[in-house]
Amino acid sequence: MKGIWATGRRAGQWLTGHAGWCLAVSVAVHVLAVATHPTHPLDLSVYREAAPHVLSGGLYDYALRTTPPIPRLPFTYPPFAALLFLPLSRLPWAVLVALWQTLSVAALLVVAVSVVRLLGPGPGAVRVRERALLWAAAGLWLEPVRHTLDQGQVNLLLGAVVLWGLAVPRAAVGRGAGVGLAASVKLTPAVGGLYLLATRQWRAAAWAVATAAAAAALAWCVAPRESARYWSVLVTDTRRVGPVWSVRNQSLRGALSRLLGQDTAALLAYGVALALVTVAAAWAVRAAVRRHDLLGALVAVELYGLLVSPVSWSHHWIWCLPAMIWLAHGPLGQCLLSRVTLAVWALVTVTRVVPSLIRAEDHQVHPGAYPASLAWPGCVYAVCAVLTLAAVARGTSGHEGPAVASGAVPERSRRGEPSGVSRG
Repeated sequence: MKGIWATGRRAGQWLTGHAGWCLAVSVAVHVLAVATHPTHPLDLSVYREAAPHVLSGGLYDYALRTTPPIPRLPFTYPPFAALLFLPLSRLPWAVLVALWQTLSVAALLVVAVSVVRLLGPGPGAVRVRERALLWAAAGLWLEPVRHTLDQGQVNLLLGAVVLWGLAVPRAAVGRGAGVGLAASVKLTPAVGGLYLLATRQWRAAAWAVATAAAAAALAWCVAPRESARYWSVLVTDTRRVGPVWSVRNQSLRGALSRLLGQDTAALLAYGVALALVTVAAAWAVRAAVRRHDLLGALVAVELYGLLVSPVSWSHHWIWCLPAMIWLAHGPLGQCLLSRVTLAVWALVTVTRVVPSLIRAEDHQVHPGAYPASLAWPGCVYAVCAVLTLAAVARGTSGHEGPAVASGAVPERSRRGEPSGVSRG
């Protein structure tokens, strides 16, 4: 056993010393894979084709025709997102696909760097850089990241905006604006506001609200009809997004819909499960805040958002990468639960369990009871999220106390170093 640990330690040291090369090789293999097996980024096509309708009307009447079980892909984001996507319609398709791939891979690196910074003070800048490069190289092959790249989704770009804003700026406006801007494009990043509140970053939370309100107001001025229609009717219409019961949906509601159906008893079970998950998430966030664990608190909040959202497609789960980084290097990384949870995340995301289940589901005949052989494995992301919440909630380490005094900036932050406590 000691020999195995020693071999693993030497391999880790070699990888750390060649982190830049590892990332370069990973990106090169990705480029080769895309060149030899081109994907069809349907979501990017929706962004490109639907965006001009925000000016002419009919933004939410547009739908890209595809194949069952989702034969139509409508535009489901707020009108402000369509305004941001307008330049995409001017680019040739091949150029747009290449540009989107490049920006998404760059965003993955930003995510890794920001997450490592949120871990707090480490052994040095070089160590932070090498760790981030290695995780970016590995993260490129996790299923939610692959799915995001294949579909031309915006998840990595929004994740980079949120995480960079939370990890780098010292001013409250920068931290809040990142969350607010991302939530203006796609509603799911709005859960980051709970992190700002939990860590007592009151001014940053106010800036997040102000940024989102300003973006919505701008879109209302440019496209009042589409804005009124979206915010009054469509924002709560999950039927436009896709079938909740599909294994593509890895939220708590999706998992229980497959296991129990969608009758009254299933809805009651969902209510109970939702309450339990809320308590678990609150417990985890509280434990993380008390030990000044910024990344742990953020991971708990984001995974909670994915669990309770009515629809969380598997590509929404790019937050598996920050979760895995916390499980590996966070203050409780040596705990057995953290190690087991990290191993489960790696197994599920690297072996691409969900895409395999999707292919099997597409060969099933519906309607009817969902096959148990697909329903139980289809809970994998929900299980990983709950395990991660339990790991974050496991005790405290170091001094216990309030996360930060409102408006205070720790001394190390004024020197430009990553801080282990939040800023107001």
